[in-house]
Amino acid sequence: MPIDPDFPKNYQVIGKIQHADGEHFHFMWGPGKLKEAAENEEVKAAYTARGEEIVPLGVSGTMVAIDWDSCVADGACIEACPVQVFQWYRTEHDVPATEATKQTWAGTGKDVKDERKDFTDKADPIREHDCIWCMACVSVCPPQAVKVDQAALEFHEKADGTFNESLSKGSAPPPHAH
Repeated sequence: MPIDPDFPKNYQVIGKIQHADGEHFHFMWGPGKLKEAAENEEVKAAYTARGEEIVPLGVSGTMVAIDWDSCVADGACIEACPVQVFQWYRTEHDVPATEATKQTWAGTGKDVKDERKDFTDKADPIREHDCIWCMACVSVCPPQAVKVDQAALEFHEKADGTFNESLSKGSAPPPHAH
């Protein structure tokens, strides 16, 4: 089951992945559901080796979103991205994915396909703000765990409390009375 195309409508914000620059961040959306990662033999073996349980995680990011429950740590998105939006989250902070929202991230993790810690690692859109909307990551992900949608900025801003209706597309100013 690929990423839910309507995840911002069907999920709610369950956390925030904060960038160390103090300006950028992206949301985690949930609740998650067990999907491809929970059925993948390499992923299951890696969780067992760590003594960690596979649990529902949710979706990391809004305009560039990775369903961490579908992500099997293939790394195709990382390899395809021309502007290094993604990093292997565990190569910066080696914590269970459930702890990702409790860290501050500098974006210093590995951004090379085969440099994941192991198959418990997840591609994280730590530089979501640098995306150029080329869609390369979407087309290469084996479990279709990636969704890139510039229009999802509205959901990000609404969740952040910064959405301005008068600036949104298709919103015309009220007509003047004559």
